[in-house]
Amino acid sequence: MVASLMTSSRRESVGLAVEALATPALLLDWPSAQRNLQRMAAFFEGRRCRLRPHFKNHKCPELARRQLEAGNCVGITCAKLGEAEVLASHGFQDVLLANQVVGPKKIARLVEIARKIHIKIAVDDLEQARAVSQAAAAAGVTVGVLVEVDIGMGRCGVAPGQAALDLASAIQTLPGLRFEGLQAYEGHVVYMTDGERRAEMARQAMQQALETRRLLEAAGIPVNVISGGASSTYRTIGAMEGVDEIQAGTYATMDWRYAELAPEFEIALSILTLVVSKRPGVAVLDVGAKGVGSEFGPPRIFGFPEAETPQILSEEHCIVRNAPAAWRVGDVVRLIPSHACTTCNLYRHLYVCEDGRVIDVWPIEASGRLD
Repeated sequence: MVASLMTSSRRESVGLAVEALATPALLLDWPSAQRNLQRMAAFFEGRRCRLRPHFKNHKCPELARRQLEAGNCVGITCAKLGEAEVLASHGFQDVLLANQVVGPKKIARLVEIARKIHIKIAVDDLEQARAVSQAAAAAGVTVGVLVEVDIGMGRCGVAPGQAALDLASAIQTLPGLRFEGLQAYEGHVVYMTDGERRAEMARQAMQQALETRRLLEAAGIPVNVISGGASSTYRTIGAMEGVDEIQAGTYATMDWRYAELAPEFEIALSILTLVVSKRPGVAVLDVGAKGVGSEFGPPRIFGFPEAETPQILSEEHCIVRNAPAAWRVGDVVRLIPSHACTTCNLYRHLYVCEDGRVIDVWPIEASGRLD
């Protein structure tokens, strides 16, 4: 009953001026977001490589659906098992969980998802693969597998070349698994500010995956897909012969940090806040670390580049220095976060706006799904 009342209340926000919303509120400027979706989809027109948008950016099934509708997509990517469960419950049929699934409880959940949809996971350890194989075979389902290759990030993945070949060869013999190819993420270069350097480093990194593909195919192991890439490297990685999927995410919403890396996309995401305290040159807003992802720097003030926000936010407040003299207590201010992904994870609803009015409210149903 409480959830129903909350949903009804938010639906009543449709048609309101944005400034009338209770703060803090997460906003998506729909015309800007639409142009982002169309621009990314257009890049893949006529290419062999396709887009597999990354759900972790916004965790909102309705926005994910709009991404697929924009075209040139092969499915959706997610980062967590809980996200995959949400996607499956909303009818998404082709999901790549671009991480390792480890432990009997999580593997049991993975098997349940595999009963409903086509799901693939990343694997970088034979014991992990055997555990998934045993559970999948016992349940009579098949789980797709991408061997993750570490191409420089130093996080997950086996070494390129022989190590990847050995793991792929072993997976071929395991029931309940379907080897589909390789995952390779050039995450160590995606935030390089120098675009030419970023492109060159991305090419060098992905070349290791392409060479690994050739090694597997020479050994008689078909590689259906190499999946990787990001919103700041899609032009480079997506143009490389032999790369099949790009797991771009942030392009849909953008944030100020990514806007420095991929300026062809528009910042569509912002946080509506309220001035709750004011003194000469300083204003205090009603959102803090619990409502703004700030891993790559503090939020910026929309429309007021001269205003400064602190490097460290308190839990519920954001202090703005060099605040415009015209600001008054009760005024609304929009913040642009430095990290859209962690910001969206903090909210339960996305207020979709156009021309200053709310046109829809979309649940962020996978927010908080860290399991």
